[in-house]
Amino acid sequence: MNIDVNQVEHYMQLIGEMGITFGTQLILAIVVWIIGSWIIGRIVKLIDVAMTKKQVEVTLHQFLVSIFNITFKAILVIIFASMIGVETASLIAMLGAAGLAIGLALQGSLANFAGGILILFFRPFKAGDVIDAQGYVGHVVEIQIFNTILRTLDNQRVIIPNGLLSNGCVKNVFIEETRRVDMTFGISYDDDVKKAKAVLQEVMDNDSRVLKDPVVDIFVSAHADSSVNFLVRPWVKSDDYWPVFFDSHEAIKIAFDEAGITIPYPQRDVHLIQASE
Repeated sequence: MNIDVNQVEHYMQLIGEMGITFGTQLILAIVVWIIGSWIIGRIVKLIDVAMTKKQVEVTLHQFLVSIFNITFKAILVIIFASMIGVETASLIAMLGAAGLAIGLALQGSLANFAGGILILFFRPFKAGDVIDAQGYVGHVVEIQIFNTILRTLDNQRVIIPNGLLSNGCVKNVFIEETRRVDMTFGISYDDDVKKAKAVLQEVMDNDSRVLKDPVVDIFVSAHADSSVNFLVRPWVKSDDYWPVFFDSHEAIKIAFDEAGITIPYPQRDVHLIQASE
C-alpha cells in the first residue's frame, strides 16, 4: 500500500488550520455568549424594575419580562450559531415555517392570547371590577393570558375567552365613583300626582346614601295602561347602588301605604254584550 506522505501532511495541515480557525471562532463565540448573557440579564432587570415602578398588572408584568428574556436570548443563540459557522438563514427560515404552521393550527388560541395582552396592557377592567360582558355580569376574579374568570352575582364561576372580550362590548359597571339609580313607580290614576311626587322626594331626602349633588330627578315618565308612572333617579356612590335600589323599593311602598297612595296592578274592563235573539 503506497501512502503519499505529502498528501497526508497536506490534510494534517488543513485539519490543523481548520481546528485553529474553529477553535478561535468558538472561543470568540463563547466570550460573546458570556458578555451577551450578562447584558441581557441587566436589560431584563431594568425592564422588570421599570414595570414595577409603573405598577404594571402582575400577569402582564411577568409575561413581558419572559417575552423580552426569550427574545433577547433567541437573538443571542442566532449570533452564537453564526459565529461558529452554522448557516443561520436556513435555521431562521425553518423556525419561521414552523411558527406559521403552529399559528394556523392555533389561530383561535392566538386570538385569545392577543386579546389577553390587549386587556392587560390597556386595562379596560381589572381584577375586582364588576363587568357586564357576553351576557354575564360578575366580579373579575382573574385575568389570565387566554381567559378572564368572572364570579357572577349568584356565585357562579364563568370563564370567558379574552378574544371575545377584546373584540366585543364590555360594560365596566362600577369603574366610576358614582352611579345613577333608575327606578320606576306607578300610582293609580285616581291618586294625587303632586302628593305622590312629594312622598317620593321625602323618601329620597331621608336616605343619607343619596347624594345631594346632582339632585334627584323625579318626574312623570308615562301614562301606562293601569298607572301613572314616575321615574326616580337618585345619584349614589357606586358601592351603594344595589342597597339603595332595593331599600328604596321597600321604603317607597311603605310610604305610599301610609299616604294612602295606591300602587295599581294591571286591570281590564270586560264589557259583556248580550246578543239579540
